[in-house]
Amino acid sequence: MKSIFDNVSFDCSMKVTKAYSTSFSSAVKMLAPSIRQDIYNIYGFVRFADEIVDTFHDYDKDLLFTQFENDLELALSQKISLNPILNSFQHTVNKYNIPNELIAAFMKSMKLDLSKTKYTTVEEYNEYIYGSADVVGLMCLKVFVNGNIEKYEELKHSAMRLGSAFQKVNFLRDLKADFEDLSRTYFPNTDLSRLDETSKQQIIAEIQADFDAGFEGIQKLPLEAKFGVYTAYIYYKKLLSKLKKTPSLEIKNTRIRVPDHEKVGLLAKCYLNYKLNII
Repeated sequence: MKSIFDNVSFDCSMKVTKAYSTSFSSAVKMLAPSIRQDIYNIYGFVRFADEIVDTFHDYDKDLLFTQFENDLELALSQKISLNPILNSFQHTVNKYNIPNELIAAFMKSMKLDLSKTKYTTVEEYNEYIYGSADVVGLMCLKVFVNGNIEKYEELKHSAMRLGSAFQKVNFLRDLKADFEDLSRTYFPNTDLSRLDETSKQQIIAEIQADFDAGFEGIQKLPLEAKFGVYTAYIYYKKLLSKLKKTPSLEIKNTRIRVPDHEKVGLLAKCYLNYKLNII
């Protein structure tokens, strides 16, 4: 029976999420059970695409990405894939009618990481952010609103801004790995080899504006999604706060993180705020 295979696929997507991001998986656990698995399914897909372009240096990444792209197309059209991660993803895409243009934009940005290493204009930067982050937020929003088109359109802008904020925090946190290991520079008009406090604060101000816009949408999310998304928001805000306090030279030389004991405290704070209806 296909249901057995689907359940195995769902387990794979959940395991991928938990293995690659303890912070994100903790936030997903705060979502209602009715939508939790579908967010695992989306994360598993975007994580595998990202791993191809960022990690598999000893293999032909162009070939691997092309194969993944072809398998994705077949999975979406045939509504099944022997790749369990793609099988999970197509299930969620077809269940919530996630538009193909969102998936295409994501794959386009991921493909850029195979060859493009520098973003010199704001237009290039924004296009990459849209494909690598904003559309992922929109895919999740499709799940959160469960077919409510009016609600989707109302929250669309906020979801994109929150996705942008998360991605830009990742860029700043992973600056050392992206710049030194992958030779990538995402922030336009910024010389990361000589990142100073002024440039860093300008980047942080841009991220803060995205967070502010994203929070407006969190307040209007359905109850099934609000606590989980708010948890992710608080975690990334804490990470941004740490980056803000960290000298630019240190950001270039180390990866800033939130320790596990602080994550526990943040979760407790999120729960209290949620129960007190502060959000």
